[in-house]
Amino acid sequence: MNIYIDFDDVICETAKSFCQIADRLFGIKKPYNEVHFFNLQQSFGLTDNQYDALMKEGHLPEILLSYEETDGASISINKIVDAGHDVKIITGRPFDSYEPSRQWLDNHNLSRLPLYCVDKYGREIFNQNSTFNMTLNDLYAMSFDLAIEDSPAAFKHLEHFGNCKVAVFDRPWNKDAILPSDNYIRVKNWDQIVSLL
Repeated sequence: MNIYIDFDDVICETAKSFCQIADRLFGIKKPYNEVHFFNLQQSFGLTDNQYDALMKEGHLPEILLSYEETDGASISINKIVDAGHDVKIITGRPFDSYEPSRQWLDNHNLSRLPLYCVDKYGREIFNQNSTFNMTLNDLYAMSFDLAIEDSPAAFKHLEHFGNCKVAVFDRPWNKDAILPSDNYIRVKNWDQIVSLL
């Protein structure tokens, strides 16, 4: 089985770290369970300049490397790989975050997994010639049987994979999202994801 796994808030606790960053930079104290929008500018009520500063800080190599692992992620993913499934990490992180993101995976015993930075949200302003940086068309040329994703903004991309099943990792910003079809199922943790296989 070909499996797509998103990085942020599926493998690591990115939004919890951004709550801390928003507090540190701007004194905005937003509890994690009140981050109701995938768009962090909207969730934290930031100006454009504040949002730019938040995203810059959150993608510094040392910050990326500090993100906590989602409970059970690495053990579960290694079980899935050991069972013979072809797993790829597909992230919407900026292209220039590849190296620290790769290092984070290696540090968490996920060195066997390929990582691809995809311009999922139209944020990239230039292309980098790298095997691991992809356009949406590059992504759409791939094939997946199962995708694990938390972002409602990414659902439209998953529709390009035909009859792909989608495990929606339960997070505060997707609780009210309408799931596009019966191919989508909510999961609360990595144990539930492993049980799907």
